[in-house]
Amino acid sequence: MTTWRELAIEAGMGLFRASGVHRLAEPYTRGAGAILMFHRVHHRLEQSFEPNHGLEISIDFLDALLKHVRRRGFRIISMDDAVAELGQGDAERAPFVALTFDDGYRDLLEHALPVLERHRAPFTAYVTSGFADGSARMWWVELEESIRRLDRVDVIAGGRRFNARCGSAVGKSQVFWDLYWHLRDGSEEELLRAALTLCAQARVEPRQLTTSLCLDWQALESLARHELASIGAHSVTHARLARLDAGAAMREMVESRAAIRRRLDVEARHFCYPVGDPGSAGKREFDLARELGFASAVTTRRGMIFAEHAHHLHALPRLSVNGRHQSLEEFDILLSGAPFALMNRGRKVLAA
Repeated sequence: MTTWRELAIEAGMGLFRASGVHRLAEPYTRGAGAILMFHRVHHRLEQSFEPNHGLEISIDFLDALLKHVRRRGFRIISMDDAVAELGQGDAERAPFVALTFDDGYRDLLEHALPVLERHRAPFTAYVTSGFADGSARMWWVELEESIRRLDRVDVIAGGRRFNARCGSAVGKSQVFWDLYWHLRDGSEEELLRAALTLCAQARVEPRQLTTSLCLDWQALESLARHELASIGAHSVTHARLARLDAGAAMREMVESRAAIRRRLDVEARHFCYPVGDPGSAGKREFDLARELGFASAVTTRRGMIFAEHAHHLHALPRLSVNGRHQSLEEFDILLSGAPFALMNRGRKVLAA
């Protein structure tokens, strides 16, 4: 099933492909470069129901993409170097991309790292400490796995009852997205409760999902010692921080960094807001990250990096490498910055 968001994206891409206007706009809209956001990198199994496919790219596409950005004249640099360059304000440098991988999936070590090594590409892994020890829950995966196993969903979420048959892939996708966005509008507690109810109905074990998909501390120790790797913090439980009170949000930041220091003996200098959209991280969270001494913090707000971000290092946008659009042509459109200039109405910085 194709969502309205995907239809809108495809329509926009079609306009840029047909007109080529992004190539004319690029000198004005590209900025200093981009922070690329990845999640999973693996050998994909084609399935009729795969709502989280947007978080996955193939190993071959990662390889092709890294070749492509270098061929286009972009430098691949670390987050430390990206932040340092913004502070220097050198407009004469070639544009950069910084590679970031969210959550701490096993794929990063098993599948992405060999590609990154081959290209000598530095990267930052944003680690959710609760995923590393198996205590936190990947609710979006729980929804997918539960609905995959069920022929009918019957759950109360946020005061609304979802009771629908979902025997087909189309039906499952409809139920998933209806429930997903409804839960995203509510509290963390309700989101986790509803997902747990579905897990019980489908006989899905949440902890097993987390431990099967994510790197544990022992594996992260190996990654942290790698010369190309930097470890950043991504909270304890992957909660949407804006939905928590200030004390709880601060604890998510502080305790995730402390766990990384204690378990990996490295300092997590950079932070990544879980979910990271405006409803999950805003000015309060940006201020918290700055006050806690993180060198930078990244969102999932869409945009390029400009010199003006030197004054907003804790509200950095990223360019999502989406598994539903594994095309170098489409990636070039995004890398031009033109779609974001339109989407953001010409604003370079979104820090409110």
